[in-house]
Formats: sequence, structure tokens, C-alpha cells
Amino acid sequence: MLLQRQRHNTARPGLAGAVHAQTRPDALASRDDLPPSPPSLPTPEEEATVIEEIDFLEVKEPIVEERAEGAAATVIAALVFGAGVWGVLGEQKGAEFFAGYLLEQSLSVDNLFVFILVFKYFKTPVEYQSKVLTYGIATAAVLRLVLIVVGVDIVERFEPVLLLFAAILLVSSFKLLLGSEDDEEEDLSENKIVQFVRSIVTFSDAYDGDKFFTVQNGVRVATPLLLVLLVVELSDVVFAVDSIPAVFGVTLDPFIVYSSNIFAILSLRGLYSFVSTVMKELRFLDKAVALVLGFVGGKILADFVGYHVPTEWSLGIVASILGVGVGASLLSPGTKADAE
Repeated sequence: MLLQRQRHNTARPGLAGAVHAQTRPDALASRDDLPPSPPSLPTPEEEATVIEEIDFLEVKEPIVEERAEGAAATVIAALVFGAGVWGVLGEQKGAEFFAGYLLEQSLSVDNLFVFILVFKYFKTPVEYQSKVLTYGIATAAVLRLVLIVVGVDIVERFEPVLLLFAAILLVSSFKLLLGSEDDEEEDLSENKIVQFVRSIVTFSDAYDGDKFFTVQNGVRVATPLLLVLLVVELSDVVFAVDSIPAVFGVTLDPFIVYSSNIFAILSLRGLYSFVSTVMKELRFLDKAVALVLGFVGGKILADFVGYHVPTEWSLGIVASILGVGVGASLLSPGTKADAE
């Protein structure tokens, strides 16, 4: 009986089979019996996604490659200089330079995010940003030289000041570790540096090309470009409060401290373009920098009580921490919204 029913069902070809499937909801029509579905048009969101991907392939990737080459050139110059220090002054000084440079470079990359925020808040045109960076880097090189010379002199005269440096580094480390990305100050109107600069200088309402001063209503006033430059320079002074004590945790040799600082500063311009393009995706970099600051602060305390950590170990530990931070970011980049 069952066999006859199966033969009866399979013997109904074509339209009859389709009608039979429609009259019996529990029956399953084969794919061949169903009419082909019309092609669906892409939604506006899907079209926007495709266009964005095409733009990235045609525009972003060449830009990223060009900026990566510029950043790599500055890093290679530092490596060549460090190799020269290693060959001329010996293994110890070479290791101190590379440890100091690695510290300064990691802190500089993290601080570049603040520069990006400043340019974004003040809507600084891209073509004017390089001028701000050039002037800012030149000023930072001079200011850091003064801070390093004074700092080394103070440490040599009063060694316990290293405890203050260690405290600064440990506090900065805890702030970075406990803070979140949501805590970043995007509204700079309440920033103390911005308020201080606005209180002593009168600024025009709009940019006037790449000029720092312009004439408004018959009066010579500063342009917002000068405001951006002053904010960047004063921010770098604040950053030096962390970075210079960090290098003091590795060496007190003024030549090594300044040379590692100056190479990190000189690479800021090349790194800025690269960082503003892709490095924001390294979402664990700030945590890695926080651990590095904590390690250097602990190293200063250990040295003060008589337990010396070899420079080679410090270099390896710092490089490992930063490497893990970068690697974790690449393996777990997060969502696109997180990167933005």
C-alpha cells in the first residue's frame, strides 16, 4: 500500500506535482519545482559599504604605504645611529640608547593620538598640519634639551629626586591602566592648556592660510593655527614629565638621554601621518605603554634600594611588552566603531 502511494506521488509530473505540493502544506517541493527568485537589489547601506571598500583599495592603501615608508625611514635612521653608538661607545651605551629610544618612541606614538585630537577639534586643514608639526618639533627639541640638562644636574646633586620620578611614572601607569577610551577628552573647550593660551592671546575666528597672525577689524591678532601650535607645544612639555623620567630609569648619561629623545621627536612628523591613518587600530597600545611606565617606575625604585636591573634585561622587557600589545591589537582589532 505504501509502495503504491509513493508510485502515485512520483507519477504526477510538472504542474500537477507543484499543485499537489501547494494543496498539502506538509509536502516539500523540490528546488527544481520552485520558480527562480528574482535578483534582489542592494540596499543603500550595502552600496555605501562597497563604495567605502573600493575607496580604501584605490586611495587608502597607497597612502598608507607612502606614509609607512616615511615612518620607516625615521626609524631606520635611529637604528643606524644606535648601531654607531654601540660600535663606538660600547655595548652598554648602545643598549642604553636602544632602551631609551624604544621608551621615547612608544610614548611619542601614544602622545600622537592627542595631536590628532587637537587637529580634529580645531578643524585644522591637513595642508597646514605639517607646518605646525615642524615648528612644534623644533621647539620640543630645544625645550627637552633644557629639561634634560636641568634634570640630570638635579639628580646628580640630589639622588632621592628619582623617587619622585618613579612616583610620576607609577601614577601615569595606573591612570592609563584604569582609564578607558571613553574617558578621552574630546571637547577641548574645558582643557586647561587651551584655556590658558586663550587667556593670554587674542585669536581670530577663522584661519588665514598657513599664517600665524592676521589682521581682523584693523587689529593684528593671532590665528587659530597659532593656538593649535601653542597647544601642541605645551602638551609636549607635559608629555616630557613622563618621558624624560622614564629614560632616567635607564641611564643618566645626558648624551644618551638627549639623543634617544631627539630621534623619537624627529620621527614624530613621519609617524604622525602613519599613525593618523592606521595606528589608531592598535587599541591595546596604550595599555602596553602603561605597563612599560610601571616597569620603569619599579626599576627606578629597585635601583634606589640597591637592586640593579641590567639594561639588556630592561630593553628585552620593554620590547616584549610593546610587542605583545601590538600583537594583541592585530589579533583582536575590535570593531570598526572602536577604531573610530
